[in-house]
Amino acid sequence: MNTEEKSENKDNDALIIRKYMQYLKLEKALAGNTQEAYMQDLEKLLNFLKAENIDFRKCTYENLQQFSAELHDIGIHARSQARIISGIHSFYRFLVLNNYIETDPSELLETPKIGLHLPEVLTVEEIDRIIETVDMDKAEGQRNRAILETLYSCGLRVSELCNLKMSDLYFTEGFVKVEGKGSKQRIVPISQRAIKEIRYWLIDRQAWRVKPGYEDYVFLARWGKGISRIMIFHLIKELADKAGITKKISPHTFRHSFATHLLEGGANLRAIQAMLGHESITTTEIYTHIDRDRLRQEIIEHHPRNIKFRNEKNRRHQETEEV
Repeated sequence: MNTEEKSENKDNDALIIRKYMQYLKLEKALAGNTQEAYMQDLEKLLNFLKAENIDFRKCTYENLQQFSAELHDIGIHARSQARIISGIHSFYRFLVLNNYIETDPSELLETPKIGLHLPEVLTVEEIDRIIETVDMDKAEGQRNRAILETLYSCGLRVSELCNLKMSDLYFTEGFVKVEGKGSKQRIVPISQRAIKEIRYWLIDRQAWRVKPGYEDYVFLARWGKGISRIMIFHLIKELADKAGITKKISPHTFRHSFATHLLEGGANLRAIQAMLGHESITTTEIYTHIDRDRLRQEIIEHHPRNIKFRNEKNRRHQETEEV
């Protein structure tokens, strides 16, 4: 193969990769972070094939098996191996669909078995302890309280929290609108406690200098732009340490605790799945059976924050009647 042919093949390969990126974004509707992860995993395979002098369009099942074995040999965790192989399946399905190849060499490629991993769950008391460690003398104190209450009361992903807009808040109706994975929107009920903390924060927010383009974001960093996922991770780790929590936790721990506490309180499992925005065929079917009012009722009846609020309200009512 002469230099000109090599250059042409290289250009064709780059074009296919660009089209695959568009496929992930437009047809698969994957979120930006997921797209990036798929492309990084694909790069691992392409580098392996290049070292073996194998064209990815002529790759065989045996080649992919060898690549999978190398992932294991170099100590890649089984969960990461599974993610990489999932990306390989996606890439070769794309090549078949677009007639770049005739058969899918990854069709029989198996993912490694992943043991059941149960993430940490915080008790209501532990969550309260973490929130109570927030330093309210700092300018960002009320913001941090609102962040933690929103994570726990709504079960949001950290990326959903970072991108929450003021135009997505429907406090009168008791909902927030959330944009989840694949830019799919859902309505999530919000507790009165979280509404109160956010409203206090929005008062403080008026004194903050907001950078252009971030006027509609609920939560801001000190320099006036949107908060980052890393910032939320660091915040929770710092507060958990101060509260004496030894469990290994992250923002996702609040989301998992949200679901666990609802389930323990008797909430319908399908309603919880819908509120979390899980993407699966089962979840899609759930959306057709559970309406907005029922979702809100599940939160009102079973979330610890609302149970406590309701009990306090009843107690005050009884005290008034006695007087």
